Amino acid sequence: MSEAIIQANELSKAYTKGGRQMFALRRATFSIQQGEFVAIMGPSGSGKSTLLYTLGCLVRLTGGQCWLAGRDITRLSERELAQVRNRYIGFVFQSFQLLPTLSALRNVELPSLYSQQARHARRERAQQLLERVGLAERMGHRPTELSGGEAQRVAIARALMNDPPLILADEPTGNLDSANGASVMALLDELHAEGRTVIIVTHDPEIAHRHANRILYIRDGVLE
Repeated sequence: MSEAIIQANELSKAYTKGGRQMFALRRATFSIQQGEFVAIMGPSGSGKSTLLYTLGCLVRLTGGQCWLAGRDITRLSERELAQVRNRYIGFVFQSFQLLPTLSALRNVELPSLYSQQARHARRERAQQLLERVGLAERMGHRPTELSGGEAQRVAIARALMNDPPLILADEPTGNLDSANGASVMALLDELHAEGRTVIIVTHDPEIAHRHANRILYIRDGVLE
């Protein structure tokens, strides 16, 4: 049996709003094995993205503990969290999060800028990744010159730049038509087949049931 890449114990995240404490996440306990494809589902405002961003070291917990690749990320400094994100995690966002002033190639290179790789090696890898996602002819184009499907493929290439074992995707098909959505999911399936762990947030039950090995349902911050 594969080892757990994520072990979560009673994860909680609370916010204060209007003098009241509101929970986006309530005592969630679960594990995710290396190489799984997991979908997180639930109604709008249920805590899906909060859970994903917690696993991605982007949101600090109010309570509980979470281990990522054997490290307790709840005890790390901001600098250490940034190092964990850079080494272990590739992010794919619904709104792509590409820098509008940079070309597709430069956007893909970004995660490796703080690595020890030589500049020519970074550039070569970014080119190879864009070729892999079918954008060899669009490397010099800026995000505003790309279609939604192309922009999301650039985002996937960027997520792979440091060869992370874990891919986190927040509604990766949410801004795409059905054809481009299918293309993006096919890419995520490829990454999973290579042995990476893939976790996606989705509102689409067809995507969840077709692609994921397991589905985590969340409602009002509670895993069901």
